[in-house]
Amino acid sequence: MTDDTEFRRLLERLSARASSDYYNPYTTFDWPAELPEDEPWFSPELLSVHGTEYAERLTPDQLLALGRGESINFYSLNVHGIRELLIEVMRRIHTPGFEIPSEFFHHFIGEENEHMWFFATFCLKYGGRIFPEKRLRLSVPADDPVRENFLVFARILLFEQIVDHYNVRLAADERLHPTIRQLNRIHHQDESRHIAFGARLVQLLWQRLLETGPDEDDRRAIGRYLAGYLSASIGSLYNPAVYRDAGIPDGLAFRKRLLDHPARRAEHRRVLRKSTEFLRRIGVPEA
Repeated sequence: MTDDTEFRRLLERLSARASSDYYNPYTTFDWPAELPEDEPWFSPELLSVHGTEYAERLTPDQLLALGRGESINFYSLNVHGIRELLIEVMRRIHTPGFEIPSEFFHHFIGEENEHMWFFATFCLKYGGRIFPEKRLRLSVPADDPVRENFLVFARILLFEQIVDHYNVRLAADERLHPTIRQLNRIHHQDESRHIAFGARLVQLLWQRLLETGPDEDDRRAIGRYLAGYLSASIGSLYNPAVYRDAGIPDGLAFRKRLLDHPARRAEHRRVLRKSTEFLRRIGVPEA
């Protein structure tokens, strides 16, 4: 990779931090037998109905139920997203082209496996389920190893940036149970390293892709693909099953109304700001 010296130094710093910050997740969490259902499990400002007239029409009990469901849905999305990224990183560790980051990949894989465990534990212990994975149906640009590597790590980075937006807010919300705050605080601590690593890796992979000479149509196809991924990722936070469980009729129609609502669209732009600014900064064309 280009800029080997600078990249190696970054990886050395992040690996040292991963070692010094290490914790045993299997002994760190003191899981209570249950979480109180008369307290919020999700910050009210992060609910998918926030800022809309629909929030005002729901009863306090429905809002609490919605928060419980959206909490479990959020952590379920983490379980599925982490599984995908682990598979993709494992396919590339200690392979040609990834010699430099492979040492850090070991920290990354170990931490992400632990993240998946504690998110799954929360879902099963307090929600009794992990919501099924909804496969993202996106049109992938033509097969090419260099392009595929870029898209894989771009998706991982964008996923982590979206999740971290919520982690930071949830960890700081004193209205939430200490276990919920701890879960998000610890995840953010690890993800801050992963995001720093991912941002540099994705930038280098984009430079490598540009060296293969993609034309403007190819570059724009990549921009459209990543824009579609961001849109689908935001859409996965709106789960019709959660609405039904909260006593909201016709969950699919309710989901569509929320996704089309101007207040929610404005919120999506705020959630995705870091991701869209990053893609713009490294030169990925906007959709």
